[in-house]
Amino acid sequence: MSILEKADRLFDKFSKYLSLQILVALTFGVLAGIFFPAFAIKTKFIATVFVSIIEPFVAPVIFLTIVTLFGGLIDLKGAGRIGLKSFIYFELITTIAIVFGICSALLIRPGKMARAEFSSMLPENFTARVSSSWTSHLISSYTLYFLLAAIVIGLIINRSRHQTAAIGVLDYLRHMVFRILRYIFLFAPFAAFSGIAYTVGKFGADTLLPIGKLLAGTYIAVFIFIFAVLGGVLALYKVNMFSFLKAIKQELLWVLGTSSSTSVLPLLMDRLENMGYLRSVVGLVTVTGNSLNLTGTSLYMGMSVIFLAQLYNVTFSFSELLSVVLVIMVTSKGASGISGTGFIALATTVGTIHKIPVEGLAILLSIDRFMSEARAITNTIGHGVATVVISNSEKNNL
Repeated sequence: MSILEKADRLFDKFSKYLSLQILVALTFGVLAGIFFPAFAIKTKFIATVFVSIIEPFVAPVIFLTIVTLFGGLIDLKGAGRIGLKSFIYFELITTIAIVFGICSALLIRPGKMARAEFSSMLPENFTARVSSSWTSHLISSYTLYFLLAAIVIGLIINRSRHQTAAIGVLDYLRHMVFRILRYIFLFAPFAAFSGIAYTVGKFGADTLLPIGKLLAGTYIAVFIFIFAVLGGVLALYKVNMFSFLKAIKQELLWVLGTSSSTSVLPLLMDRLENMGYLRSVVGLVTVTGNSLNLTGTSLYMGMSVIFLAQLYNVTFSFSELLSVVLVIMVTSKGASGISGTGFIALATTVGTIHKIPVEGLAILLSIDRFMSEARAITNTIGHGVATVVISNSEKNNL
């Protein structure tokens, strides 16, 4: 038995109960934040280190996946067709998510509360952190650069006489990166404990309770969106949402631990391929979807803008609501599914609208970790649903 086979067997043994470990870690993290806040705040570095170890792997996975995909394609016209279908679907579903978030906030009215309660939550020089330029935020999305570079290099390899050898080497490297990532994710429970413990310890349960209406409203809206909208989309292709979630439950729990849909993107891609979906579809849809198909982030941004408007008694006309939808459609594209970038995208949106005081973002900052969980899980499920949709649309072309 080789060293790699032994490592894989050891991984299978440790990962067997990893889901339970993450749930236990989250529970202990909340308890530590409530009863030992000073200690809980000091654990922040664990989650920071864990995510900082994972993030450098994301770009190589995206690069290797797209290079091998385009480098090995026989039907380049088919790739263009998949890309166009994906883009149309992404724009449609994210627009629905934005409108769903706005309507949910208008119905629940989470921002109808006393602003004086939150004065102590406003950090110093908070407004200095907010950029009103959505272009700078979009440009900072490195995922798009790697995607474009990988497509160009893949097309060059596709026309090269060394195509077979080059694709073989790159595909081997891709599988090795996947394997290393799975080993790293064995430590996800520690990151889950750290992230929740820090948030609860820093802001305290007493501080979080007054905005429980917004938290509860967001999770209810996300739950309904997943099962009514995304579940309805799956039903069109005779796929049961509960069965689908069961199939990707391991990846969803890892998302819960890292609070980032990008960090588990490589593992989700691997899972979807193992579920029988076309590799060409999985690679293209999930990678491009990581910037263009952020349904959870879009819903969160729509709901949060209305929350802040209600908090400051700002009203929007119908035409202004349409402009809000259009702004979010643009600013959400650079969020890239990394923990915290959803809040940055929201800050950019508020700065672009110029009608809501940016100071109100401090309220959302205090609960961003909990919001990030909802965003990341919905984004991840959205990537999977998009793969189902595009894969099924391609059956007639096989």
